[in-house]
Amino acid sequence: MGTGGMPGAGRRWAGAVLVTLAVLGPHVARCTEPPEHFLYQTKDECYYTNGTQRVKYLSRDIWDRRQDLHFDSDVGVWVADTELGEPDAKYWNSQKEWMEYQRGEVDRFCRYNYGVFERGHVIGRSAKPKVKVSPTKSGAQAHPDTLICSVTGFYPGGIEVKWLKNGQEQTAGVVSTELMQNGDWTFQILVMLEMTPRSGDVYTCQVEHSSLPDPVTVLWEAQSDSARSKMLTGVGGFVLGLIFLALGLLIYLRNKKSRPVPQPTGLLS
Repeated sequence: MGTGGMPGAGRRWAGAVLVTLAVLGPHVARCTEPPEHFLYQTKDECYYTNGTQRVKYLSRDIWDRRQDLHFDSDVGVWVADTELGEPDAKYWNSQKEWMEYQRGEVDRFCRYNYGVFERGHVIGRSAKPKVKVSPTKSGAQAHPDTLICSVTGFYPGGIEVKWLKNGQEQTAGVVSTELMQNGDWTFQILVMLEMTPRSGDVYTCQVEHSSLPDPVTVLWEAQSDSARSKMLTGVGGFVLGLIFLALGLLIYLRNKKSRPVPQPTGLLS
């Protein structure tokens, strides 16, 4: 199932069922010399506006990525998209029982499946994205040259991820993966930014999603060598302090254990 929309106002949800037949064979109607491998597929799609207030059913007949004809419930008949689709459209439109069946798919297929997904809490559900920024470097460079913004666990799939440098949106050097499904009705995406960091530069990954009242932003600030050295020195001092504290506590407890326990003295009557 996928999502989509059609012209018109209001919130929309659309589902599509794809039936794909990969046919390997020497004989095909409509082709005198078919290729050795070819692909024939039909797509049945449902478009919803304001829930089921307005429903459109669309069936498409596709030959090797070329749509030859389609049925649109708003039109009510098969329409040829290419010259090769004209004989088929004419034939199907002449079959009264089949046409009645096609026109009934709006209720039988589209409205029925909308109710199934609504009861299964698929329609209307949402999950907020988790955003993390990670610096990385290629080769033996001393400084990171790429920032990775990981956006995970969100639903629905529509999302906008931007990189900003000191408040200005960056388009050059931005590379994104495809939207990836996690298999649990959530998605993830990675958006990378190639950069040359300078001390004081602030990079921001900004994420907008329908589950969020406001965009989520995660910052990463470039540090100079001196600042990095000071930070490492501070971390090292903190770790050493913890080590000395642990040693002191260990010595104290050991000495306390080795002291003789004072014996109670008898009371004189």
